[in-house]
Amino acid sequence: MQRHLDVELEQLKGRITEMGRMVELQMQESIEALVARDPVKARQVIDRDHQVNAMEVGIDEDCVRMIALHQPEARDLRFVITAMKIITDLERMSDLATNISERVVELCEEPPVSIPPAIVEMSTIGRAMLTNALEAFVSRNTAMAKQVTLEDEKVNVLHRTLVRTIVESLRQHTGETSPIIRILFISRSLERFADHATNVAEIIMYMVEGKIIRHMV
Repeated sequence: MQRHLDVELEQLKGRITEMGRMVELQMQESIEALVARDPVKARQVIDRDHQVNAMEVGIDEDCVRMIALHQPEARDLRFVITAMKIITDLERMSDLATNISERVVELCEEPPVSIPPAIVEMSTIGRAMLTNALEAFVSRNTAMAKQVTLEDEKVNVLHRTLVRTIVESLRQHTGETSPIIRILFISRSLERFADHATNVAEIIMYMVEGKIIRHMV
């Protein structure tokens, strides 16, 4: 007979995956809104942030309840702890997508500005990192999780290069600089999004192997 805890853990896995898909869609639509100068879509992303927040609270409460009620050991306990850590990163990633959408709304009220291709590329890589991290979570695939962590440097390089370009543009620009500053903010948010995807991948490696690799060189 299947343990009741096994059923709850499987349901927990599904809820975390659902939360991750919501966050991934938020990021996708925030960049779509940026490229299309679509404040309506941007506001829709902002309005959905509370749904992700509610999911985080609900999952966290269920994890605490499972620990108190079932007192899971070893592998099951690591799974629950992993879940609690992952949803924290997912909630922060949702906040970053929301912040980008808020900048999009502001940009739509100003003269059009060219969107650097690096912004779209960073978003594409970051979303793929999240997708693969979620797949690694479901399949307990540490090789896939490791690959996610390696992708982070690509986003870092794109962000650093874009920052240098923007700083040089600000030096030469004598007019309105606020749109450029907002693009810089969006780039920083995308870089942080990738950082959180990396965190998720590292947490998954802990779940499977029982080893904490964060901050290890």
